[in-house]
Order: sequence, then structure tokens, then C-alpha cells
Amino acid sequence: MGQLPPTLVAGVTGFIAGLILSIPVGPINLTIINEGARRGLRWGLLIGLGATVMEVIYCFIAFTGFATFFTRGYIQEGMELFSFVFLLFLAVKFLATKSVRAEAFNLGARAHRFEERMGQRLQPTSAFMTGLVRVMGNLGVLVFWIILAASFMSRGWVTPDWPGKLACVAGVALGTGLWFAALSWGVALGRGKFSEKTLLRMQHISGVLLLVIALVHGGTIIWELHKKPENGHKAGLPALKAATSLGVRGRN
Repeated sequence: MGQLPPTLVAGVTGFIAGLILSIPVGPINLTIINEGARRGLRWGLLIGLGATVMEVIYCFIAFTGFATFFTRGYIQEGMELFSFVFLLFLAVKFLATKSVRAEAFNLGARAHRFEERMGQRLQPTSAFMTGLVRVMGNLGVLVFWIILAASFMSRGWVTPDWPGKLACVAGVALGTGLWFAALSWGVALGRGKFSEKTLLRMQHISGVLLLVIALVHGGTIIWELHKKPENGHKAGLPALKAATSLGVRGRN
């Protein structure tokens, strides 16, 4: 993967992240399922489009406003470990979900009140604004992308320059939009006949994918920690030889 152009790596990373994190059943997916079944494919697509636009805005804010801070020295190393724990936490939570009404990431009562106030103030009437406002009021989405953006940049999957960041954001837009479009089409085709068992199965699949990514991420961290002592030992050998050589010359 390192031989690929950095912008392509960043784009693929964003696409995979956007797709996997859109699958778990949440407010947007349930709205598309309910409204799409009642009003048709076009309504579901517009809800998904609004949600995708706001998701991309939050992702862009995360990459440009917060993620760079976590790519410095010991902060970067700590962020790598935290991102592994965070991905593992999400994977377990998705796999353990038993109800489609359960939230994947709950920020508490204040976040819920903020979401309610946002909906009451804006009062969306169109399908596009419904999707936009639902994501705008969900601060968990912004927190998600701050953590993931910092993780992607600390791992080198997204370069800390504008081409890399924009490529990743574009990949997120494509992955998120593709999922919402596929869900809208599936609802229209099946006339809303999505059972809770089917929805939970989709969330569990997302959990398995996140678990695989978390384990690969953790394995990479362990491998790098294992290599550091070896590199330090190899780097110290030339200095030791030079010091020994100087000592021998001094005696002579």
C-alpha cells in the first residue's frame, strides 16, 4: 500500500471509513427506511444526500481544525494507542447490539438536548434538510471524525497536507453517499420490508469489519514497538565501534 500514490491511499482510507461507519443503524438509516418506504426512492435519496453533506462538513472540520494537533511526538504515539482502543470499543459495541434503537456512540443527556434544540430551531421540512439537520445535531459524528482523522494521519494513511486531507474527505463523501443511496434503493425495491433481524445483521457485519481493522492496527503497533529496540541497537553499533577505535588509537 506504501507504493501507491498518497492521495489514492487517503481516498481509499476515507471511502472505507465512510462506508463502514454508515452501516450501523442510527437516526439517518432509520429515517431513510421509514420515510423512503412511505414516500419513495427520491425522498430517501435526498435524505441521504443531506446527511452526506453534513457528514463531509464535520469530516473536513476534523481534518483541518483538530487532527494536526495529535500528530506531534508523544501525542502521536498516544493517539495511535487510543485509536486502537477506540476502534476495538466500537467493534465490540456494534457486535453486542441487540436492538436497532440502541445508539452506537452516546455523548450523554446534554448532547441529546442539543440535538433536540437543533431540530426544534431549524424545523426541517424538506428531505434534504431532514438529513442535514439530523447529522448536524449529532455531535457524536464530529467526535468520531476527530478521532479517526487523528488516527489516519498518525498512521500515515492520510498525509498532513491539503491533497491528502481533501482526498480522504472525498473518499468519505463517496463511501457515505454510496451506502445511503444503496439503502434508499433497497428500501424502495423491497417496499420498506426490512426486519429488525436484517438491520442488526448489517450492524454486526460492520462490527466484524471494525474488529479486523482494530486487530490489524494493534498488530502494527506491536510490530513497530518490537522493531524500535532492534533499530536502536543497530544505530548504536557504529558509535560503539568508533569509540572503541578511538580508544585503541589513544593507547597506541
